[in-house]
Amino acid sequence: MNDYGFGNYLYEKRKAAGLSQNELAEKLGVTGKAVSKWETGAAKPRTNVLRNLSALLNVPVEELLKKREGEKQMTISKIVITGGPCAGKTTAMNWIQNAFTLRGFTVLFVPETATELISNGVAPWTCSSNGEYQKCQLRLQNEKEKVFEYAARTMNSEKVLIVCDRGALDNKAYMNDAEFAAALNFIGSNEIEQRDSYDAVFHLVTAAKGAVEFYTTANNTARTETPEQAAALDDKLIAAWSGHPHLRIIDNSTGFEEKMRRLIAEISFFLGEPEPFEIERKFLIEYPDLKALEAMPNCRKVEIIQTYLKSEENEEVRIRQRGTNGHYMYYETRKRPVSGMKRIEIEKRLTQEEYLARLMEADPERRPIRKDRYCLADGNQYFEIDVYPFWKDQAVLEIELTDPEEEIRFPEFLKLIREVTDDENYRNAALAKI
Repeated sequence: MNDYGFGNYLYEKRKAAGLSQNELAEKLGVTGKAVSKWETGAAKPRTNVLRNLSALLNVPVEELLKKREGEKQMTISKIVITGGPCAGKTTAMNWIQNAFTLRGFTVLFVPETATELISNGVAPWTCSSNGEYQKCQLRLQNEKEKVFEYAARTMNSEKVLIVCDRGALDNKAYMNDAEFAAALNFIGSNEIEQRDSYDAVFHLVTAAKGAVEFYTTANNTARTETPEQAAALDDKLIAAWSGHPHLRIIDNSTGFEEKMRRLIAEISFFLGEPEPFEIERKFLIEYPDLKALEAMPNCRKVEIIQTYLKSEENEEVRIRQRGTNGHYMYYETRKRPVSGMKRIEIEKRLTQEEYLARLMEADPERRPIRKDRYCLADGNQYFEIDVYPFWKDQAVLEIELTDPEEEIRFPEFLKLIREVTDDENYRNAALAKI
């Protein structure tokens, strides 16, 4: 596994010094290719080179030595395992524990809040109303996650995976719009902040959809739904999480053990284990019926402003404002091509202050890209439809995959023109060129 920690550290220090890879290489007496290998984690500089780096980058040589030798750089990832009733979440937690402990993660589990409350006497039928109960549940969910995040930061571990047995947006499926708005107001938050506080969401489809013979309420005292109710609730949960940048749906198209393996594969792929690859296919489609999309419960509109920063020739760096109704989250993404549709992608969240500061590094040869993204969950696939203000007859549909050969089942109401995965003209970076 490449050491991206040292590579990214070196990249940041080189950029701060105002040097290109070739300029740094020339000052060190090495090739530009050598510097590129250091920054991608494929190789590390020798000790005598570190001394020269120390002087050039104004960094203590001891600091560079620590970074080179792998001083622990903690990464904390918080994911949600959600799904309809009797979807396999309990078993999934055991699979996750075993799989990711073996891969060097410290795995922490935030237990399901609804089960905790209902099993101990706090329920929609014991509180004065469902709305009041949901306020309690949302408040407790948030506080529990804060405790686990704080605890994670105190641990002597390089990689921590926080797994939430259901997350804050699961509550939305059990409320009407007025109750949900009141609950958000009660905790002083908004839907975007609650939904996108998780790094990824993995939805396990209820057995009531595709494996009804295995549906049961016997193994959970808080479960009371009939198969029909469970299927309807499953749809509501998917709708609640639609709009999240990393939503994956694991259906019952295979046996249960294979369903668990698919879940582990999806989580591994998201976490970048063993490497942070992205596999994406892109298609040009006819301009969609926006009103029809916005009326779908499993589709969410997200406003995006994407700005490209000055970067090296073999790297693409962008920052993004993502959200809606005045509530936004901020991200930085670095992409390096590998082959075809496969790329290394490293993403991190930014504060609003960091985002505004990075805007000063915008590439003057590229304009910011504004687009409306419609996130559509259809079956077990999650599509992103990008609608640009400068096109009135076409749009772009994207889908992330774990396997380049995975079958894509396009929604019938979308009219496909052609695939443009390998067409550079339809990359956002190309559309942004002035």
